[in-house]
Amino acid sequence: MAFMQIVDCKTRSYDDMNRLMDEWVEATEGKRTATHAVVGRDRSDSDHYVEIIEFPSYEEAMKNSDLPETNRIFEEMVALCEGEPVFTDLDVVRDEQLNKATARRFFEDIAVGGDLDLVDELFAADYHDHDIGKETDTAIGSGVVKDDVTRWRDAFDFHFALHGQLAEGDEVVTRWTWRGTHTGEFMGVAPTDRDVEMTGVTVFLFRDGRIQEGWWTYDLLRLARQLGAVRM
Repeated sequence: MAFMQIVDCKTRSYDDMNRLMDEWVEATEGKRTATHAVVGRDRSDSDHYVEIIEFPSYEEAMKNSDLPETNRIFEEMVALCEGEPVFTDLDVVRDEQLNKATARRFFEDIAVGGDLDLVDELFAADYHDHDIGKETDTAIGSGVVKDDVTRWRDAFDFHFALHGQLAEGDEVVTRWTWRGTHTGEFMGVAPTDRDVEMTGVTVFLFRDGRIQEGWWTYDLLRLARQLGAVRM
């Protein structure tokens, strides 16, 4: 079970505190078990800071606390605080990246499920699309998504296997394998009923909860070979 520790403190020496955190990151390289750290400042009290540190588990957090570098730098950080920091230990019982869920809905509900009405809900009206399979670098408009999904669904009976997703800031990266049966004309090739597959990566950029821009990288050459469109 993932574990998070919240450290609540007050200080007028945040620059020094920040320097100590940088020193800790450098000193514990290859040894620390913390995976993510966020520091926030209270908008109503500029001396009030909250740090949220994420670990794979409580046990890993304890290993991190036992590092000599952690103990040394922590003592220096406490000296910069007004009073003792307050610690809250949390077992994570729900962890949901909302943008990741929206990205999954494209693959599962729109591409495979064929729900084209959902495109206008998930994609910005001025969506920008970058696709290695197209001659132009950028296509604009949510209608592009509807046209692309229709074209692929007319040519293949397919599904996606989503292997993993990474979210950072407003971007979500999805790594996938696409498998389908060639049931309609594609790339000038008449239906072959062949089972085909390819791998790819999609990056979605979000704005105001909707997908604003997308980058598609996939093994189109492998697909063309399987269809007999090219021979190499």
